[in-house]
Amino acid sequence: MHGAWQRVMSLRAVQTDRIAAADRPQRADSRAPAPLRGMRDRIETALATVFGTIFLGLAVVVTVETIARKLFNVSLQGADELGGYALAVGSTIAFSLALMGRNHIRVDVFHDKFPPRVQAAMNWLSIVSLAAFGLFIAWVAFKVIGDTLQYRSTAQTPWATPLIIPQGVWYAGLVIFALVASGYALRATALLFGGRLETLNHDFHPKSAKEELKEELDDLAQRQTAEGETR
Repeated sequence: MHGAWQRVMSLRAVQTDRIAAADRPQRADSRAPAPLRGMRDRIETALATVFGTIFLGLAVVVTVETIARKLFNVSLQGADELGGYALAVGSTIAFSLALMGRNHIRVDVFHDKFPPRVQAAMNWLSIVSLAAFGLFIAWVAFKVIGDTLQYRSTAQTPWATPLIIPQGVWYAGLVIFALVASGYALRATALLFGGRLETLNHDFHPKSAKEELKEELDDLAQRQTAEGETR
């Protein structure tokens, strides 16, 4: 049964590859210069590692808190606070990861029906708007950091954590997102004014349903393979 399932999944993946290839290339940055692709991969790996470490650490704290409460009737009195900080910081990191993985939602009902020039203008406008938004929230967050420093604010919790510590990490995540988005916007602008509309559309088009289907099938096939190897 397992072997038959693997053959079915392989066939479905091949069929999806053919459909997606007929639709458009899959890798958004496949036409970018190799140094840019390498830099993007390194940044993405570093951010994903930090993101995973944060929530893995939070899981350990919550586990210890739960066991301590059940067995010893003792509380660390900070798991909820750490959970809020982890969510805030993790969200800012997720902004950048979603951008590099082209996972931000775009309403693209009519996108493919427009001529290539209009598509290029829309793709350029979308990434430039996102970069402007990233810079704006980084600027607003800087004012929040300034107020926290001025008033020496602390959390209203048993730990009385100086808010500049979690807010500083949170702000760093927002700055990284603003820089990543700005880098993408600069590349899109260079492609637009350089007349490389095909490359612009290739690198910045919305992720299609067929691409998402292929990713899901690939992920399912990998999980099935991993389960088979463990058995």
